[in-house]
Amino acid sequence: MTGADILLKSLIKEKVEIIFGYPGGVTIPLHDKLKDYPQIKHILPRHEQGGAMMADGYFRRSGKVGVCLSTSGPGATNLITGVANAYMDSVGMVVITCQVATNMVGTDAFQEVDITGITQHITKHNYFVEKVEHLPRIIKEAFYLASTGRPRPVHIDIPVDVLKAEAERFDYPKKVNIPGYCLPEKTDPKKIEQAVELIKKSARPVALVGHGVAISKAEKQLMKFVESCDIPVITTLLGIGSIQEDHRLSFGMLGMHGMAWANYAVSNADLLIGVGLRFDDRITGRIEEFAQDANVIHIDIDKAEIGKNKVVDIGLLGDCKTILTKINQKNPQKSHKEWINQIRKWEKETQLGKIKKQVRLKKSDHLMAQDIIAQIDKQTRGMAVITSDVGQNQMWSAQYYKYKKPNQLLSSGGLGAMGFGLPASIGAKFATPKSDVWAIIGDGGFQMNIQELGTIMEYKLPVKIVILNNGYLGMVRQWQELFYKKNYCSTRLINPNFVQIAKAYDIEAYRIKDMKNAEKYIKKAAAYKKPILLEFVIGQEDCVFPMVPPGNTLKETIIKRK
Repeated sequence: MTGADILLKSLIKEKVEIIFGYPGGVTIPLHDKLKDYPQIKHILPRHEQGGAMMADGYFRRSGKVGVCLSTSGPGATNLITGVANAYMDSVGMVVITCQVATNMVGTDAFQEVDITGITQHITKHNYFVEKVEHLPRIIKEAFYLASTGRPRPVHIDIPVDVLKAEAERFDYPKKVNIPGYCLPEKTDPKKIEQAVELIKKSARPVALVGHGVAISKAEKQLMKFVESCDIPVITTLLGIGSIQEDHRLSFGMLGMHGMAWANYAVSNADLLIGVGLRFDDRITGRIEEFAQDANVIHIDIDKAEIGKNKVVDIGLLGDCKTILTKINQKNPQKSHKEWINQIRKWEKETQLGKIKKQVRLKKSDHLMAQDIIAQIDKQTRGMAVITSDVGQNQMWSAQYYKYKKPNQLLSSGGLGAMGFGLPASIGAKFATPKSDVWAIIGDGGFQMNIQELGTIMEYKLPVKIVILNNGYLGMVRQWQELFYKKNYCSTRLINPNFVQIAKAYDIEAYRIKDMKNAEKYIKKAAAYKKPILLEFVIGQEDCVFPMVPPGNTLKETIIKRK
């Protein structure tokens, strides 16, 4: 058998069902063997970046390690943005690139790049396979590393002669032995006791919940904890859905475009319990003044994150599910009725609270993104999987859809990658075919990976695509308006006819300019069993509020345009 056989047999041992791969000269020996392994479905993206982002969406929805594949040189470098995105957002992924022959490495051969050197800082680990005999061990280790501890991408670079090389037999290892790689040690029981004591003493606690809750599937443990202790829950962007948004203890997202009342709550808390998050700048604002009057408990599986950005009083190392279970065993019960009423008062005083209840922001002569997303929420009963790009469409999707489950909103958090929404929706659909998947995208981000309409067409994926077309790179334009005297340099977009493009890919499509037709076609899309694209023409200068200006504190949240 060849190295290609061994690779595919190894992937089957790891229960891989789908590879998002793009062929090239050095992948041919591998692609030639795929017909012999029907257990693996090979999905052809139209660009390698799309393939990496599909693998990302697949992991987030299925919990299984996503796999993407490319040829050498430009094929490998095209993966980079998707790999970096997965690294920032703690996504388990195995990235396989094929390389020029080992005797050609280092000669600047055709389509040769040092891809292991390039990916070193955006992967948990990477491998260059020198011998065919090493393949089973490397595949075993790669999947173990990608899926344990803090999930992150692992890269394997395989020269073409290794794929062609003959091996006498296939022995897949049962265990891994990786010196220097250790899963988090058990948390000191004394620290759990100390954390429980802080929780019992607190009068104004806040549970700040991040992506770690979804990754560790700790939503039940979280609910038990916050209901027992009567603690309000505020989420990061990727923590959305960890608690149902209509729950009495759910107070939305914080940060630059978070709910104003959530920002006020964190700013006035006397205890902040961070659960599986990084305390990044988009949620903290000016870090020196972030929750400056609060004691801080930080639960995280990555030791490097505890105390990295925010000084903490108690660091609890471990996955969220395990740590919350241990805290729940101590049964720390308490009531915080007065504190919760105060947060509700702030909620009533801010504009967004009214919008969420009334849906309509104001009478307008143009469509508003807020209304469109609220209507999608209504027609899907809050049960759809939403993927987004980055920017205004991302923030409106986070603010106006009422999420019920973890990983229901798939978005590029740490990297903020335009072009993520469309391929991520494809990965999500393959991961959970019965889920209703909507990609909500801006006109700029849509064109970053517009070619993936071809993948949707080929595999007949009933993804619902929503373009919020304001004719601008909306979030950059918003900053130019608010902070650069409306100097709209290079943000105006001259767009093609999106409807005609979609129809060229055999996808039904409509351009919509008024709310009456918006309701009509959103309802149609919700019931439609084939792919469909809805382009909504929204106001060119609509802004996302609330907003914390860059460099300001959460206390300085702007509620609306002055």
